[in-house]
Amino acid sequence: VWDYSTSQLIYQSGIITAFPLLSLLIDEENKQIITGCAEGQLWIFSLIRDHNYRCVTHIDLKKEQEKFCNKVWKSGKEIGEGQNKLCKTDNIGPEGSVETSLPILLIEHCDFFVCFPKEENIYSSQNTSYFWIGTSTGLLIINLANFELEAFLSYRDYRDLSIRIARSCALTRKAANGKILCLITSMFEDMIAVLEVNLAALVRTQHRENSDFLPSGNEKSLSVIASITSYIFHFLSNHYFRVIGQYKLNYFPTGVKNTVKDKPLVFHNQIKSSGYTAAPRMTIFSPNTNLRRKEVPKWKTRCKCKNKEYPLESYPPIKYVKEISVTCKPTPIFCVQYSGDGELLACGQADKTVLIFNSNLTDVHNVFSGHDGAVNSVGWSHDRKWLVSASEDRTLRVWSVCNKKPALILGKEKFHKTVRFAQFYFMDTFILLCCGAEFHLLNFHLDTTKDDLKRYKQRSVCKLVQKFPMTSTMEITSLSAVNEFYSYIVLVAGSNRALEVFDLNAGCSTAVIQEAHVRSVHQICQNKGSSFSTQQPEAYNLFLTTAAGDGIKLWDLRTLR
Repeated sequence: VWDYSTSQLIYQSGIITAFPLLSLLIDEENKQIITGCAEGQLWIFSLIRDHNYRCVTHIDLKKEQEKFCNKVWKSGKEIGEGQNKLCKTDNIGPEGSVETSLPILLIEHCDFFVCFPKEENIYSSQNTSYFWIGTSTGLLIINLANFELEAFLSYRDYRDLSIRIARSCALTRKAANGKILCLITSMFEDMIAVLEVNLAALVRTQHRENSDFLPSGNEKSLSVIASITSYIFHFLSNHYFRVIGQYKLNYFPTGVKNTVKDKPLVFHNQIKSSGYTAAPRMTIFSPNTNLRRKEVPKWKTRCKCKNKEYPLESYPPIKYVKEISVTCKPTPIFCVQYSGDGELLACGQADKTVLIFNSNLTDVHNVFSGHDGAVNSVGWSHDRKWLVSASEDRTLRVWSVCNKKPALILGKEKFHKTVRFAQFYFMDTFILLCCGAEFHLLNFHLDTTKDDLKRYKQRSVCKLVQKFPMTSTMEITSLSAVNEFYSYIVLVAGSNRALEVFDLNAGCSTAVIQEAHVRSVHQICQNKGSSFSTQQPEAYNLFLTTAAGDGIKLWDLRTLR
């Protein structure tokens, strides 16, 4: 500490850490100074002379972060045994990734109470100071009254954000409309990202003490659309976080890269150069100046084409238009599914392949092969970039739409029976699949990059969250869940001709309809929403079931009739 008027050193502390101090902030209001180091440690010193500039407290952010997360999960358990299953899943990453440090890159004042209405007294003292802590992996809010975390935001929880580890960050000190802007730079790439954080929504989401955000537990009626008061919806959605922009940086202005000139490979005078810098003795290649512009496939420009509007007053499309043969020899097609934008159609076939057609069935976009049995089901991801397939060979594969090699393979050792159905779930957060008399909820991480030395090794990983058995059945014959928006409801049908409703927010079965059809239900069809239209919320509670020889039945989830 220096006296600015006399330029004299007043106080100098001893070595407080073996690691470099990366950040510092003077808290003038409370007359203290806050420092952060490369290993996630915070030290707070008093700036009052009578206190001899002593260290007020030392905070281990790693431990506080773990304590905060455990507190959130514990609060979830208090609602009721078995509830909040979805939010217990760990953030899954590439195998072998270990976080060894938590560098504190930034300490900044937090405009906390400005973001809350005056009548919203969710905290005891309005005189408490709050600070943003920017680390390499996320943002934290710390309460200087009790030195505890109030909220935590991790970069890796958001798939839209390309930066997972930050090298530096900056925050706007004043909030605008309850939101602050954050600028982060990548540790390993020449990239920056601008983020917008809704402070009030972030704090409300993670504070279980506010009863307005707890599931009441008294509502017995079922609904496909997740309740806005549900904790899991708030926690897994990014309604308090938005990526405004991500930009690649060019550190070399025009002309700088050319300042280093090429030199001969051999520099010794007594050794004759190979002559590669000399002028060529003859013309080996003649440039082709008559280049024609490469034609872009039609499917790559489909987003520029305007879809034909279907007249609302017309009847459903029942007119037979055309028929195409997908293979040279007769081959059964076991499953078909359109992508959410209606541009691509996936077909799973008995010949162990998956075909991707464009919407008008005039061109094969891609062919996926690798299964060792008939393909039972195919399912698109919400972002249309991935396709999941299940086969009679007791394997599950996730394919990238622009790559013919699978990004994830779950082999026979994972499943004791054939995988009949698989789909993405909860806005691509999970994968649902049914195997025998139970269905599995899987958490996953997809990585298509390859290690040059271990190209055979799969970098994508998958983790079982929980298994849900169906009541009194030998095998699940059909499964359905919504992926286009947040929903906890999963519908399953079994070989016992029953229909069962699971609420994954509660983590259990909530209703069973016996004798739904005279035979086993082989198809459940839900209203899963559309990217092009909006409907009344009640419309999503209707679903269809069908069984061989027993027609089609329309059900209402609210009445189970």
